[in-house]
Amino acid sequence: MSDSPTYSISTDRTRLDAALVHRYLSSDSYWARGVPLEIVQRAISNSLCFGLYQQDQQIGFARVVTDGATFGYLADVFIVAGHRGRGLGKRLIAAVMAHPELQGLRRFMLATRDAHGLYRQFGFTEPKNPQVLMERHDPDIYQHGTEQ
Repeated sequence: MSDSPTYSISTDRTRLDAALVHRYLSSDSYWARGVPLEIVQRAISNSLCFGLYQQDQQIGFARVVTDGATFGYLADVFIVAGHRGRGLGKRLIAAVMAHPELQGLRRFMLATRDAHGLYRQFGFTEPKNPQVLMERHDPDIYQHGTEQ
C-alpha cells in the first residue's frame, strides 16, 4: 500500500523496525511504558501490523488484533516526534480502516486517552452500552514484571 511518493504504508512485517516500535512503546507511550522487547515482538507476530515509512525509514506504526471476521482491536498507534502535525496519523488510520481483512467486522475497538478527535473521523464513538463491556486491566504490568 502506498500513500504518496514520499510516504508509504505497508503491512509487510519484514519491513518493520521492531527496535523502533519497542523504543517508542517502552519509553514514549503512556500505555505500554516499560514493555519488554519480547512482548513487543510477540504482539507484532500475532497482529495485523501497519508500518508508516518515509522512504525506507519507519516513522509510524499501528497494529490490529483481529480474527479477521467479527472483531478487531486497534492498538499501539504512533507517529514518531518530528513527523507529527502533517496528517500522517490520519493517513495511517485511513489505511487501517480500508484494509480488506478488516471490512465487515461487527465490533472494532480501541482505547485512547487523548486522540478521540482523530478516531471519531473514522466512526469510532464511546461504547453505546458500556454496561455490557468488561475488562481486566493491569496498567503497571511491565513495572512489576508479572506478564500475563
